[in-house]
Amino acid sequence: MKSDSMVSIALIVIAAMASTLAATDSLAQTSPRFVCPVKGGSITYAQGAKANSLDQHVSNTVSTRNIALNIFESLMTRDETNAPIPDLAQSVAVSSNGLVYTFKLRRGVKFHNGKEMSSADVLASYERYKRVGWEKATFTNVEKWNAPDANTFEISLKVAQPTFLEDLSSFVVPIVIIPAELANAAPMRLDIVGTGPYRLAEFVADSHVKLARYDGYQPNTAYNQINGFGGYKQACLDTVTVRFASEAGARVAGLQTGEFQIIEAVPAKSRGMLEKDKSIALRELNNFGVNIATANYSAPPTDKLLIRKAVQAALDMDEIMEAATDGMYKLNIGFQYPGYAAYSESGKEFYNMKNPALAKRYLAEAGYKNEPIVLLTNKDYPAHYNAAVVMAEQLKAVGINATLRVLDWPTSIQTFEKESAGWNYFFTTWVIAVASGPIGSLKFLAPPQNTYKPQGPDGTDKVFEAAWKDMLSLPNTKDRHAAFARAQYRVMEQAMGLPFGASVALVGMRTEVKNFKPYLIPRFSNVYLQK
Repeated sequence: MKSDSMVSIALIVIAAMASTLAATDSLAQTSPRFVCPVKGGSITYAQGAKANSLDQHVSNTVSTRNIALNIFESLMTRDETNAPIPDLAQSVAVSSNGLVYTFKLRRGVKFHNGKEMSSADVLASYERYKRVGWEKATFTNVEKWNAPDANTFEISLKVAQPTFLEDLSSFVVPIVIIPAELANAAPMRLDIVGTGPYRLAEFVADSHVKLARYDGYQPNTAYNQINGFGGYKQACLDTVTVRFASEAGARVAGLQTGEFQIIEAVPAKSRGMLEKDKSIALRELNNFGVNIATANYSAPPTDKLLIRKAVQAALDMDEIMEAATDGMYKLNIGFQYPGYAAYSESGKEFYNMKNPALAKRYLAEAGYKNEPIVLLTNKDYPAHYNAAVVMAEQLKAVGINATLRVLDWPTSIQTFEKESAGWNYFFTTWVIAVASGPIGSLKFLAPPQNTYKPQGPDGTDKVFEAAWKDMLSLPNTKDRHAAFARAQYRVMEQAMGLPFGASVALVGMRTEVKNFKPYLIPRFSNVYLQK
């Protein structure tokens, strides 16, 4: 006999899916199906950072995701409102006790090598992700999975988890589907073969990635238009080249000359000039990401709480964000944005403290002896580098021996992920993580992603982990949001991470580029050229 709580959880999951599928049906019925008005032509997209790999199972960098998610697809993804929707799945059914998820696959989907996708490929992809995937903690509650027939994939949970589809559909480091014969590939050694509208044509390290239209692509006919990173997608262009261009001035110059058709991260100082150019259009994307530095608990002296609190107390977030974004920002207390359902100001007393006297007191109480505090950053993303420069000066002003360690972006993130010494704060921007909801926004601080960060002599933070567990498992949404507020408070109280503020992204494009809509990830589907 099922308990009331189990039935309640199952009903929550089923209701969420019903709502999502109803929205899908509505979209399909109320808008005409997209058809490329013009087919052909090529564009070049200039992004700031290099991609060290397109192995989407193991890379959590935005530079990889920007490219790879135009190549690969997943069983589930997120729509424009960030709700879970089927992608390579045609439908999802949940058992009455909330323990078994049955995915029926879309028929006729083909990989870029011409092979038709089946549940064997899904199973093999999930097995690889469980072995090497960056967010393999998604499967902590999975009892087993199986492929009872070629078009069906089933996942059985140990206990009902109302947030499972939210977790499964995350595209921070998505569980993309690859051919089964590639599933034994070592991390970063995967042959890049997906099911998406674009296939990999060329990858030149430190230079560019070229994508080509996949003529065998099967769009999702449950939709008529693109929806988030799912929906009805078509490759109108012959090729898309993603050029690595770390210098903002070079990106702007390339946009003006027509070398680049779209560029990311237009600097605010170039805005006025570009707005006068009738051949260029600018688009803003508010709440693009949370600029943040995360603390390393393993390396002295940030293994001491009082040292971390001294750093936290010294910071002026307006100064940091002004330098990081050229003034295109909003102060943001935590890890969700105002207007989001889970938004909380919990822990605000620890944000933007601007209190040098308190910082010095904490340093004295900690017995600080001028040990270096190393800020791990990169110049590929000026926002990260400039934030680190200003933070270093603010720390020096209170007597902290702050130094910069500047690497390129791929090396920087590899150092963060694999080295427990040689750095104390890592600078990045949480983009998809925050946008994907409370679970995504704190996942990098939770086990196993945190690895040794944050982790001290007594192991991982048990108070944070208890709140994290409640975020995943409580059946009531209100209670899960309350757990998120507790987790956010703990992060701020313990200075695990230092959220500086929310950045605004400014995208520039040539006016001949049509139907490109700035998003958390550049979507090249349904984009075409028209003079």
